[in-house]
Amino acid sequence: MNDSLNFVKPYLRGWPIIIGAMVLAFLIASRYLQYVTPMYESTAKLRLADLTEGVPNSNLFKDLDVFASTQKINGEIELLKSYALISKALEKVPFEVQVFRSGSIRKTELFQDSPVIITPLQWNENLKDVTFRLSISENQDLTIRDEKNNVYSGHIGDTVLIENSLAVIQLNETLLKEKNYLKIADEYLFTVNSLSKQISQINAGIDIIAVDKDIPVIRISFKSSHPGKAAMFPNALAEAYIEDYIENKYGAANVTVQFLNERIAEISEKLVESEEMILNYRDVNSITNIKQETETDLRQISQLKIQQTNLKMSLEAIKDLEKYVQSGKENFLELAPNFEAFTDLLSTEIIKNIKQLQAEKKDLLLQYTEKDEKVIVVDAKIQDLTSYLAESITNTRKNLQTKYDKLSFDISESEKVFIEVPEKERMMTILNREFEIFQQSYNFLNQKKIEAEIAKAAKIAFHRIITPASISKEPVSPNRIIIKAVSAILGMFGAMSLIFVVHMLKGRVNDQASVESNSMIPIAAAVPKLKNDNEKEDFFLKTIAQWEVKGLLNNNQISCFTGFDHKHGVSFIAKEMANAAWRQSRKVLLLEIRNQDIEPGSDFYQEEIINKNTIKGIVSASQLKTVTTKDWQEFLQKKASEYDQTIIINTDFGQPYTLATMAASGLNIVCLDTRLTPAKLITEVDLIKEEYKLPQVFLALNRAGYNPSLIRESIQFIQKGLKTLKRKG
Repeated sequence: MNDSLNFVKPYLRGWPIIIGAMVLAFLIASRYLQYVTPMYESTAKLRLADLTEGVPNSNLFKDLDVFASTQKINGEIELLKSYALISKALEKVPFEVQVFRSGSIRKTELFQDSPVIITPLQWNENLKDVTFRLSISENQDLTIRDEKNNVYSGHIGDTVLIENSLAVIQLNETLLKEKNYLKIADEYLFTVNSLSKQISQINAGIDIIAVDKDIPVIRISFKSSHPGKAAMFPNALAEAYIEDYIENKYGAANVTVQFLNERIAEISEKLVESEEMILNYRDVNSITNIKQETETDLRQISQLKIQQTNLKMSLEAIKDLEKYVQSGKENFLELAPNFEAFTDLLSTEIIKNIKQLQAEKKDLLLQYTEKDEKVIVVDAKIQDLTSYLAESITNTRKNLQTKYDKLSFDISESEKVFIEVPEKERMMTILNREFEIFQQSYNFLNQKKIEAEIAKAAKIAFHRIITPASISKEPVSPNRIIIKAVSAILGMFGAMSLIFVVHMLKGRVNDQASVESNSMIPIAAAVPKLKNDNEKEDFFLKTIAQWEVKGLLNNNQISCFTGFDHKHGVSFIAKEMANAAWRQSRKVLLLEIRNQDIEPGSDFYQEEIINKNTIKGIVSASQLKTVTTKDWQEFLQKKASEYDQTIIINTDFGQPYTLATMAASGLNIVCLDTRLTPAKLITEVDLIKEEYKLPQVFLALNRAGYNPSLIRESIQFIQKGLKTLKRKG
């Protein structure tokens, strides 16, 4: 958890800088807000006429825009932003002359709060958009200076000649009665704005949007440094929009009425001509009603065809019966014809008589022979009846054939009537179509004429100002709370960025995690900031025990403590380890290699007794240069054999005998300081170990987890500086 929060430590250490930056940014923002010009905003809401509902959709007022389509909200917004409408709105507001009260740092627009009223009478174009400085004295004398420093003098109420232009400068009596505390004698700035500049100022502050895409309501917002000015223009623009709508509607309606009158007269003449053509064609072709006449003839032909069909079926049946009877005439009694097509009563009675005679003959044949008179008489009767029946069938067939031919002739004659019908119908359709076109046009134009005349007479608009703009009491910008808060936050981020940059440029070891991420050499000890002797004693005794358990520390062993600088904790850790070993009644040799010279003629090695178990040996680095590496290493081995522990405070990396001393040691501790050792040196330890094959190399981190307060370090730095000055003094 601590390792994951290591990145926070530089910011915790630099919290005074962060707080100071936030306070400074807050103060700067507060100072800025004292001089910035506040902006006020007022909003008016305009509801557009909805042609799909309400009064505009009634029969009387329907489509008062004559041929206008449903209004597009975006189109109306662009119309409100147009040069034409803004120009009309500017005619309703006194925006031509701007008056400012001039201050040492900023200027304040007065508008209707100005104690003086400046009215240009004849103002040349070359003097428009030019700023003039107006000074009014206590006795109401005035002095006007232009940008070229030309001076024009006068008195309140006079008409002042400025170059070749005239302007009246007088007191605002109405305002001064209401606010008699207003100061008149002061420094002012005024400008007579051209129309283009007024429009550019309006465009810079106006915002026109739709409340919702499905709701025909437009919101007109305007920002200005004066609240009265901000409230006045949205209302003026909405009024100008409605007036322009009515004006355009009336003009369109007037033009439309004239156009419709001309078209109606033209269509009326063509309609009369079409009526006369239809009448003449009917008279020439004796047409009353083609449709009814045709329907009557068709109905008659249909009935005839039904009769023809029935006759044809009866005729076909009787033909089949006649053919059947004629083919079996010799054996008539053996025939079994179908008499469905021949069903009159006489034929039925004849069939019955034939059947009775057949039965009677069968009975007679039981008693008599074929040649008996009774049998012969019966055969004669049967022969007469069958001949009669066959002749009757033939006559019936002839009669049906005659009727069928007659019906076919009648149908053919009736159908001749329809030969001329298509042409008559085509001509009548053409004539009626032309007549209907002219009639529809005539009716449509008359209806539109009525609507246009209503629109011309009714000078009203269904657009409404549903929310007029009111004077805002609070400015919308600058937002003081947000600006101060954002300034403080920016100050915080700026300070944090500065701390981050300094921390990265400084590039110190900082913590155990940064060492482990940059080096493969294990950390043997992470020495915290120890405040007193008891903490030092406990920590280093614990460290010796841990090293012995891990097998790092053995009897008669040389432990070499090396670093890139002695200030990085080399001497401190080596001496404390020697003290801890001494407390355990070990015989300790603390050997320190110093760069300072010793007395001439002395040996390179000298000893001094610290206590009964600790001997401090001092080696002169300059004298050591006269000793070979082999002799030096043998010397160290000999000394180590005389003591339980030999602890060497080695020279810094880069010195001549630093690596030789480390090679002769059984344990090499490279000391790093979290506040002093550059992080880039960590990898160098790995390279040195690999290149020179140094035995048992471990790292010791001095002041691990130490994150001193910036205030404390500043105090210490000041105290150190004072001590230095005292010594010099």
